[in-house]
Amino acid sequence: MKKIIWLVIFTPFILAAQKPVVKIKSGAISGIEKNGVVIFKGIPFAQPPVGDLRWKAPQPVKPWKNIKECTAFGASPMQPSPVPFMCWSSEYLIPKEPIDEDCLYLNVWAPKKTVKKKAVLVYIYGGGFRSGGAGCPIYDGEAVANKDVVFVSINYRVGVFGFLSHPELSKEAPYHSSGNYGLLDMVAALQWVRDNIESFGGDPNKVTIAGQSAGAFAVNFLCASPLTKGLIHGAIAESGGSILTSSIRPNIQLKQAEELGVAFAKNLACSSIQALRSKSAQEILATNGGLSAPFEDGYFLPKSIFSIYEKDEQNDVPLLLGWNEDDKIMGKPAPAKEYIASIQKQFGAKAEAVLSLYPGNTEEAAAQSQGDMSRDQAFGVQGFTWANMQSAIGKSPVYVYNFNRKLPSSSPETDFGAFHTAEVAFAYDNLFTVNRPWEKADYALAKSMSTYWTNFVKTGNPNDASLVKWPVYNIRTMQVLQLDKKIESVKLPTQKKLELLSTLN
Repeated sequence: MKKIIWLVIFTPFILAAQKPVVKIKSGAISGIEKNGVVIFKGIPFAQPPVGDLRWKAPQPVKPWKNIKECTAFGASPMQPSPVPFMCWSSEYLIPKEPIDEDCLYLNVWAPKKTVKKKAVLVYIYGGGFRSGGAGCPIYDGEAVANKDVVFVSINYRVGVFGFLSHPELSKEAPYHSSGNYGLLDMVAALQWVRDNIESFGGDPNKVTIAGQSAGAFAVNFLCASPLTKGLIHGAIAESGGSILTSSIRPNIQLKQAEELGVAFAKNLACSSIQALRSKSAQEILATNGGLSAPFEDGYFLPKSIFSIYEKDEQNDVPLLLGWNEDDKIMGKPAPAKEYIASIQKQFGAKAEAVLSLYPGNTEEAAAQSQGDMSRDQAFGVQGFTWANMQSAIGKSPVYVYNFNRKLPSSSPETDFGAFHTAEVAFAYDNLFTVNRPWEKADYALAKSMSTYWTNFVKTGNPNDASLVKWPVYNIRTMQVLQLDKKIESVKLPTQKKLELLSTLN
């Protein structure tokens, strides 16, 4: 009898002709089984944010009676149709269709054989808060599920649909603020995980959030927000953070955000939110203006993230973060003379100190320095400051990496080195999704990285006896794990550069 009870509790899937069915709070859903993993795609976690629900906090999903088939990704959030650019080929982009306002869906990959509750990884995509979606090929969760972790990927609203603020919206909201709907979508998804993940064999008390680029900025927001207390127990941030203001996250408070929203409405000749909600999604998408990034709204984020960490008021959870060697967002580098002049104009009396670390004495040096500065200003200094504050003030450990593997290329046109987003397919063991001439060393690196990541999700510590030891980061030793053909622990190579930039921010 005990054995039967055990199976009822910890084997949540009803299998009918290899078609798993799960009962969640809103109703029953069916998925598919593949290679020992059960997969459910396109599970609604909130009502469609359309009509009167456009620019409102996500509302609870309405229950259904029949079994809902969940075997295909839900629509990606409203955004321009994706087109490959720079280093991002089709594997790094969402499918062109469907793209729709009705986008609040999530996806679950879970081990079929479940004898105890599993740790959970909730993945948040990047895209500058203006694009992206959970249906991107590199976010496939099968390999992670095969490492005994429940993998969840979520959609959230982006662009002006996800972040518009306006005085009328603040007035109608019970919390007297507006904007940051994309972040509130993430909170709603985490609440769904808390309430439903046991039905998939997951442990709601062992949930790690992970994200890359804007997803990593979002992870920092979620760690700082009082709305996520008790919902997260670990955090992974790949190439991003929001602890300092930046071009991705400008220093804007509610009043400024509302003013931008009023100007946006005027661009559409709308004198009210009701009129703005009557506009089509395509009309909204085609209009310039409005806020398209997170900000300090007084509700989701009551004050600056820096202040929250400074006072040790964050969700103090184990943290794994890092950035890539060629993590740069820039076009063609400027000639050396122009580069030097721009540094002198930007940094004034401190320009000499900057040029000593980012030299421009030759064309080659100037090009390299511009790439390094782009990486360090956009991503490196965020991770560096975040890691330092958590290490010095928080109680939970921090693990820092540098991803230096320059991806193999079949042509000069696809040779972007260890580019922004390159590590994602390695971290989640998804090299099969990317068309590159992979080498044996790449598969070995992906196996090690995905093991570090899943170990961290399970225990808050990425290490095990099969791996090169990854030391805890602290502000005295600044040891990081360098991920390349060879994995090794080193002192942070860019320490002096990041120390200087952190004083200039």
